[in-house]
Amino acid sequence: MQKFDSIRPFYDSEVNDALSDVIQHPMMKALMNFSFPEVEDEVWKEQLKKTHSIRDFQCNFIYQSARKILEKSSEGLTTSGFEHLEKNTSYLFVSNHRDILLDTTLLNATLFEHGLVMTASAIGDNLVKKSFLKILAKLNRNFLVLRGLSPREMLQSSKLLSEYIKQLLLHENRSVWIAQREGRTKDGNDATNPGVLKMLGMGSDQKNVMEYFKKIKIVPVSISYEYDPTDVLKMPQLMAEANNEIYVKEKNEDFQNILSGVLGQKKRIHIHLGKVIDTEIDVIVAHEENANKQVLALAQTIDDAILTNYKLWPTNFIAYDLLNKTNQYEHRYTENEKSLFERRLEMRIDHDNPQLLEGFLAMYANPVVNKLKYTDAL
Repeated sequence: MQKFDSIRPFYDSEVNDALSDVIQHPMMKALMNFSFPEVEDEVWKEQLKKTHSIRDFQCNFIYQSARKILEKSSEGLTTSGFEHLEKNTSYLFVSNHRDILLDTTLLNATLFEHGLVMTASAIGDNLVKKSFLKILAKLNRNFLVLRGLSPREMLQSSKLLSEYIKQLLLHENRSVWIAQREGRTKDGNDATNPGVLKMLGMGSDQKNVMEYFKKIKIVPVSISYEYDPTDVLKMPQLMAEANNEIYVKEKNEDFQNILSGVLGQKKRIHIHLGKVIDTEIDVIVAHEENANKQVLALAQTIDDAILTNYKLWPTNFIAYDLLNKTNQYEHRYTENEKSLFERRLEMRIDHDNPQLLEGFLAMYANPVVNKLKYTDAL
């Protein structure tokens, strides 16, 4: 379908030519040398030349990159909830968003290991300005979300995006990953933007959009990193917002965030998949007639699932106690874990700037605050 050409990933028939275009690129060499440190360049180049589908590229190359990232920059990935998914079935994964590349890469690696349908994933076109990154994204089944549009262009773009997502889910049996809101969470408060759901609903040709939301099988995803390797990089934007200032990104800021996210230390990582949101939609429809309020209620249902299933780490409890000058959660971490976190704080944050210090701690502490809304004790 030509109408999706401006946003879609490569078709399999285009993969080999795309790989030929980037096979000599220094960033491809860096990626392959990182992923296959024991392998001579000529060997992986020959393998790439024989690659003719996105699935082959993902399984034979990107999956190995994901394993290497976990090995080099984490203490391992744990998962839960994947057993509830059915094979050969497409789902719409609505996910909290912490890392530009890793959130989707690790989800897909786990889907692959479970023999489940991997995703086509939304990515902002602002993140793939460099031609190599755009080609790599399209080779990895990313589709583009166009940013910086006028309101009229935005409406047209949203309509196209919603139709493409529907095409993937219902006609190509392809799962889709989309973040619960534009951009990564910077302050630790994961919340679904109802606008994302309204965009998705534009693809519905049913009278009741809530029926469509049942049809596309929404699965809430909670991903949590013990350490956020980009934590300090998120601070300038947080500080600007705290002071009601307009934040302007540096020229290579997104690229720096991508690299730091991939290579920086994350310690432990957990991905939890909630159950498909189904009967909850019936309850919403039964209690609420207003279509707008139905969408708000669905956004809240997704948030409830993401926040209750979010895995809290010692770093979250340490930050909460430091921020609130309390020992409330000292049973949730060791002295060693606390001193490691404090050392990170010293190295990354100017302690003479209380606003900066508070913002950094809140980024780690807010998931605790949010989970407390659902339970009396943690």
